[in-house]
Amino acid sequence: MPERRSHDYARSGVTSLFAAFNIADGTVISELHRRHRAVEFKKFLTAIDKAVPDELDVHLVCDNLATHKTPAVGDWLAKHPRFHVHFTPTGSSCINQVERWFAFLTDQLLRRGVHKSVAALEKNVRNWIKTWNDDPKPFVWHKTAEEILDSLAKYISRISDAGH
Repeated sequence: MPERRSHDYARSGVTSLFAAFNIADGTVISELHRRHRAVEFKKFLTAIDKAVPDELDVHLVCDNLATHKTPAVGDWLAKHPRFHVHFTPTGSSCINQVERWFAFLTDQLLRRGVHKSVAALEKNVRNWIKTWNDDPKPFVWHKTAEEILDSLAKYISRISDAGH
């Protein structure tokens, strides 16, 4: 069946999903907020702080969104030294495993989903995440760094003389 889109599509509102992907076991800590500001991000950091055992350090890999770099977030992080924030270089979100998880969410729930309201969307997302966490799957690299770099080098050599 071809994908259908109506000409009169209307957005009913938005929600922001904050998600932390545990690379060791594949579980996800998440929160939905109607806004995406430093205030909401700090609430999410607090949720992570409560969910992760105190004896563990927390390494966050974040994109370069300004929300993650505000003074308020910096102050919160200064008071929570077990949190270590790492930022992905621009354009390299593919190395951030939570981005792969977001792709699963998009493919399996959002892309062709029908959500009559923001509340319905949020309920569906929460249910999908609960189902994911009931049987979490960590992502495993099957190639070594050398194999990946060799493949990239072959590709670059093929396209460098492409004539365009």
